Amino acid sequence: MNFEINLANVIFICIAGFAAATVDAIAGGGGLISLPAILAAGVPPHFALGTNKFASSFGAFTSAFTFTRLKKVFVPLMKYTVPCTLVGSVMGVLTALKIDQKFLQIIILVLIFATAIYTIVKKDFGSEYKFIELTRKNIIQGCIFAFGLGFYDGFFGPGTGSFLIFLFISVYGFDFTIAAGNSKVLNSVSNITSLVMFALNGKILYMVGIPMALSMIVGARLGSKIAIKNGAKVIKPIFVAIALVLTLKLLYSSLFA
Repeated sequence: MNFEINLANVIFICIAGFAAATVDAIAGGGGLISLPAILAAGVPPHFALGTNKFASSFGAFTSAFTFTRLKKVFVPLMKYTVPCTLVGSVMGVLTALKIDQKFLQIIILVLIFATAIYTIVKKDFGSEYKFIELTRKNIIQGCIFAFGLGFYDGFFGPGTGSFLIFLFISVYGFDFTIAAGNSKVLNSVSNITSLVMFALNGKILYMVGIPMALSMIVGARLGSKIAIKNGAKVIKPIFVAIALVLTLKLLYSSLFA
């Protein structure tokens, strides 16, 4: 590994980590900021992925804790979906070691773009809390998409939080704030699971990851409070912006990587 750990690189990564965690806590998509920043600082790809998971796990857990403490998470649903996300994430990481991600990347590009357009067109999407009750049907639906997105996060990753927000609103009728809180709980589970897998394979650069994690904890607290205080009026436009930027990023990667 040729990466040189110096103060300038660490400060740069920490600033990016703070910004990423703030955005991620509001609408998902923080990986669009944090991972490219680590790579730009010269960290080799495998260590960049592992280090990013290490730091972002702390940010995601902080967001999940903040949303839960302020009662912006629907806990009865989480007891069903969390185990499914855990299993999906483990299987996703193991599969990532064996399968080319190019095909999945094209599918995700189309889905994320469609999600952004739908959110723009449907003006009242996520603006009101319309949840009625848990049923056998929507519990099963929740478990299926929790497993699928846990798998996706372990296998590939970009946009997991945004997808979760979209699905929690579409399937259950939660508003953007509760949907964001629920997504942070599941996202923290998948991140921590992936983190363990990277750690077992020795792919974490702790000298960078620890200060970055501290900056992401601060950013996650700030972003969570902004989201909870302002609700859909701030989450929705950031959600759409992240989805569109992610679409462009994946399109660029598909065409030129």
